[in-house]
Amino acid sequence: MSKPVIAIVGRPNVGKSTIFNRIVGERISIVEDVAGVTRDRIYSSGEWLTHEFNIIDTGGIDIGDEPFLEQIRQQAEIAINEADVIVFMTNGREGVTAADEEVAKILYRSKKPVVLAVNKVDNPDMREMVYDFYALGFGEPYPISGSHGVGLGDMLDEVVNHFPNKSENEYGEEVIKFSLIGRPNVGKSSLVNAILGEERVIVSDIEGTTRDAVDSSYSYQDQEYVIIDTAGMRKKGKVYESTEKYSVLRALRAIDRSDVVLIVLNGEEGIREQDKKIAGYAHEAGRGIVIVVNKWDAIEKDEKTMKNFEENIREHFQFLSYAPVVFLSAKTKKRLHTLLPMINMASENHSLRIQSSVLNDVIMDAVAMNPTPTDNGKRLKIYYATQVAVKPPTFVVFVNEPELLHFSYKRFLENRIRDTFNFEGTPIKIIPRARK
Repeated sequence: MSKPVIAIVGRPNVGKSTIFNRIVGERISIVEDVAGVTRDRIYSSGEWLTHEFNIIDTGGIDIGDEPFLEQIRQQAEIAINEADVIVFMTNGREGVTAADEEVAKILYRSKKPVVLAVNKVDNPDMREMVYDFYALGFGEPYPISGSHGVGLGDMLDEVVNHFPNKSENEYGEEVIKFSLIGRPNVGKSSLVNAILGEERVIVSDIEGTTRDAVDSSYSYQDQEYVIIDTAGMRKKGKVYESTEKYSVLRALRAIDRSDVVLIVLNGEEGIREQDKKIAGYAHEAGRGIVIVVNKWDAIEKDEKTMKNFEENIREHFQFLSYAPVVFLSAKTKKRLHTLLPMINMASENHSLRIQSSVLNDVIMDAVAMNPTPTDNGKRLKIYYATQVAVKPPTFVVFVNEPELLHFSYKRFLENRIRDTFNFEGTPIKIIPRARK
């Protein structure tokens, strides 16, 4: 089930980014311990009362030299296209402005739920100013203060009330769901058609041809698959034409619904910064991952070309060291037969569960080989480890003090687990807990 999407829309200087940061909390400041995972501040994930969602800050959209009202229109258009619920942000200190009314006109036509938030209401004496905002026609305005974090709970309560109803998993547990994500024009739709053996998805050399995510059922050697082809960028307005940021937003929904994610690269163009941004979301979501280098037929090759390309991938995608790499051509179908076995392997390892006794033997052997570190005279003690989840495999390690399990030693334990068990194609998580 894909996460609902919230978009924060409003004219400049009403505090959109402040509220965005308040809602996502520490998630906006995610720091990967491995270089190569980059983040853009205009989209992130959040959670409210067990409701998980993705959120867009349209204030982070750079539209260049477009006129003021045109900027507002284009920002609102992105929100309308991408969001399930729109938070319309206004400024209580300035009252209703002509620009607010222009935004309201656009949102009337969206047919999307709109929650009206009046920001910068920093003390109770200012609440009388909120009544003027009823004139915008979106029902009750919610007074909030981004600087103090006041009123966000009531606003988010109303937002989650408009989330689409969660549907049951429409596919059985035995079905492997995989999606293809990547920059526009890397050949995602062509690859779907090559796998299916038919022209089921429109293919074009024009970037952004795919408009909606398309599920395609497929069966091969008694294994059922569902292929989720992520939508490319819409060709509406200069925002979509001038930036690739929104291919990420479209991919988030598909990632949420997938067991395995194929990171599709264009072999002709090599690796771009946007490839790493998109891959970072699949990694962070804990999905099984296979890196696919498409258009391999168009490359002039010698005996070292594939090895050099893979080394380049490993250098740029250090956080995906566990992901296998497949080289193929969707156009000629050369090496296409190598893809499904990798997807099967990643899916199987993504669901792999290790017996606690065996896991603890591996952990204790690792500690004997490389004793635990000390910090300010305190030594880390590892008492016990157990696997608590799959998809991705997640391990809790009970220790004397969790903060003593530094990243470097956690990485050492992860490598020992990977050396012993086959977790190729899937991230694994190690969570330290204090033994009570």
